[in-house]
Amino acid sequence: MIFGIEKYEVTANSYNNKERINMTTSQIINQPGGDKSFWVLGDLYAFKVVGEETNGNYSVVEILAQQQNGPPPHIHHREDEGFYVLDGEFSFLYIDRTFTATAGSFVHIPKGTLHTFNNVGTAPGRVLVIITPAGLEKLFEEIGEPVTDMSSPPPFNPATIEKLLVLAPKYQLEIINIPPNTL
Repeated sequence: MIFGIEKYEVTANSYNNKERINMTTSQIINQPGGDKSFWVLGDLYAFKVVGEETNGNYSVVEILAQQQNGPPPHIHHREDEGFYVLDGEFSFLYIDRTFTATAGSFVHIPKGTLHTFNNVGTAPGRVLVIITPAGLEKLFEEIGEPVTDMSSPPPFNPATIEKLLVLAPKYQLEIINIPPNTL
């Protein structure tokens, strides 16, 4: 007995018994290379899990951010976000404060909060983002380009920004116009 719970032996049969465990392997594990990936505004978004797999509770995306790149300042009116920095150095805008987060840092952004992030390092950086509730991943699918070549992002396309601005209200996302060089 562990923590007051009877020991339960898991066997191959118990994993395959859909009457006992109503879950497929793809719903509980995402093997490397199994991500749904998109190039979004120059960065690689690799979805580890999406809303269809979590009953809409959350989604998780690993972002490979190019140096000196990040989304425009914005407010999510529906989602909380948690950022776990895996590699690199990121600048975060949180309301009216800017701070730096490095590998191992965790940043929580509650819904309704003006924020953005930017890779301020000299090399691509990686951040794991937990989004709750799920659903925002559909925006990235709509504005992003499916990844066919992971080695380099496609060329910048101004139409992507226009598409983002048109679709943002559908996702209760507010893009904020802040003059350049003020972050």
